[in-house]
Amino acid sequence: MRAGLFIPCYIDQFYPQVAIATLQLLEKLGVEVVYPTNQTCCGQPMANSGFEYLAKGCNELFIKNFAEFEYIVCPSGSCTLHIKDHLHDEKNEHAAKDIRNKIYELTEFLTDILKVEKINASFPHKVGMHQSCHGQRGLKLSQMSELVAAPFSKPLQLLKMVNGMELIGLSRADECCGFGGTFCVSEEAVSVKMGKDRIADHIAHGAEFIVGADMSCLMHLEGILKRQRSNVKVKHIAEILNGE
Repeated sequence: MRAGLFIPCYIDQFYPQVAIATLQLLEKLGVEVVYPTNQTCCGQPMANSGFEYLAKGCNELFIKNFAEFEYIVCPSGSCTLHIKDHLHDEKNEHAAKDIRNKIYELTEFLTDILKVEKINASFPHKVGMHQSCHGQRGLKLSQMSELVAAPFSKPLQLLKMVNGMELIGLSRADECCGFGGTFCVSEEAVSVKMGKDRIADHIAHGAEFIVGADMSCLMHLEGILKRQRSNVKVKHIAEILNGE
């Protein structure tokens, strides 16, 4: 199996260890991974701000970089959802549609495509799982608590395979952290208050680490934790599943 690795720009710039962990994890699971070196932003910031037309160049470059692959894998729910919902190219719409149908968020790829049943990893800590909104409500990576339906969570399904980990319960398991992309800039005070509430829920239940599948949300929470001089750390799920 051959897959193109799509790394969001904020991971590339601020959290390269997450990109490396994703690469190593996929290779351990037998995937031939290719990283197109001239990839750049997917265009989500422009689209989120109401200027989707400015992402035309991003769309064209994304298609050029990833059209050849059988699968495209990304360790970010929000960027994956953006491509699934917003990748278009008037001159090459067939290729754009093809990409929209073959891009997967990392945990989605591991559970739905690779059908992973065992992970060789250990993480002997108390962990709270933060389920990001784009992954949960857009990609359906886990069930929404307001629905009367059987619960499921692809990230939690994978974390339960990790040796020594104690997954804690939360009072509001799928509450938004307040990041919201450009929302954290336009509505800074609301964003920070939401983030503080999310952190307080994890701390109240004894979390040593807050783990998630979207580094953007974790970046937001990490900033608040550092300002609070908290000992609680954040970690992307790829790092844990990779055995780090």
